[in-house]
Amino acid sequence: MTTFYDHIEKSSKGAWVVHHSQKTATTVNGAAEFPALDAAGKAASLLSQLAETAQSTLDASRVQALAKAAGLSPRLELPELLRVLERRRLVETSAAGGVEVLGLTSRATVQHAADIFEEQDPTPEERASIALAEVTSEGPVPQAQLAEFVADEFRLGSAQCRELLVRSETVGFVDAEGKDVDKLYFNGNLFRRDNLAKTKGVLDSLSAADYAKVAELDECLARRGCLGVKVVETILEVPLFEKLRAAGMYDVNHVANPSGEFGFVTRPAAFHKFNDPLVDDAFDLAKALVAALTYGMTQSGGYRGRIEAIGLLLGKLIAGRGVGPATAIGEDYRVLEVKGVIRVTPAQPYGYWMWLLKRDIGEMALNVLTRGEAASTNAVDRPLPGKMTGYSGPERTRSDFRRKQVAASKRMTEDVLQSLRTLGRF
Repeated sequence: MTTFYDHIEKSSKGAWVVHHSQKTATTVNGAAEFPALDAAGKAASLLSQLAETAQSTLDASRVQALAKAAGLSPRLELPELLRVLERRRLVETSAAGGVEVLGLTSRATVQHAADIFEEQDPTPEERASIALAEVTSEGPVPQAQLAEFVADEFRLGSAQCRELLVRSETVGFVDAEGKDVDKLYFNGNLFRRDNLAKTKGVLDSLSAADYAKVAELDECLARRGCLGVKVVETILEVPLFEKLRAAGMYDVNHVANPSGEFGFVTRPAAFHKFNDPLVDDAFDLAKALVAALTYGMTQSGGYRGRIEAIGLLLGKLIAGRGVGPATAIGEDYRVLEVKGVIRVTPAQPYGYWMWLLKRDIGEMALNVLTRGEAASTNAVDRPLPGKMTGYSGPERTRSDFRRKQVAASKRMTEDVLQSLRTLGRF
């Protein structure tokens, strides 16, 4: 008899494996409690770091550097993970420590993550954690119904179900709001699927005044693509923004530079209008590239290499040609270098050249920046002098915000979730 878990698409399973492994990596005992998720997610992250669009060969020093960038121990974890990938004939290692890697897209990488996960002999609880994430991305689910679903699907006892829900919430596989029988489980991908129906459900639950504020913000986002957090807080006011942000209705991407950190807001649909909402950017590579390019369009001075024609620039990169030279290339794209999205080389007599290594990521960024909702050259409300030094994607910033959210704000977020209960599977 086939189950709900059996019907989850392989690419979605792999995306959840990557999502969950990122959570276990930052949780005490997470890797020990969920070893198959941890191993498969790390293998997929390493593969994502190493793989380019075309088959490629990397020397030992680059392999070591990319492994460190993925948060892996070069001595303890890297050799075993390479063996896992080699058994699947995705890489071939040399005696000198170099690696030959098949050409792969992000979608193919997460599909391999699903296969590697199953090879690790996962526990019923690990498989259940993926089903939990999938079903709570469709709509918020009450605790009792979710526990019953897990018990029936994976033949777990009531005590095991309770423990799994507690641990899944603690680790971050799912979120929860409310207490006891009114407790609802959801996750940050809630508005990446059936976005129109869910947005309508939320809007119908708002007061007339709040409805008008959200309508004004959505009009601004449709026109400009992304807005600074301060601008959004002015339009919605802080309580309403916090209420909607915590439920995942808006994404907040953080860009860092030497003067501090700045957040810009988009709708989830902005980065997922042209691709699968969960799968194609499981590693947040397209979002990071869009953030870096938006920074280059809005914040780089002419002397550093301000981006004036984003379509032409990305077109050249996607076609396999280099762009440059520019000082900003060597300073603002380091996050993308360590994620294996681009290669940067010094130019003579000044600046740097850049080449795109993952064509599918460049194509997503091109769609977003030239035809999607995030097509904007006016994304921030104040200047950010200096180079871009870091990037944090929407799920990380939302999780950080949820940990700091005060009780009154949490209650308002619960109101949003209650308005969506009828839109999910249960």
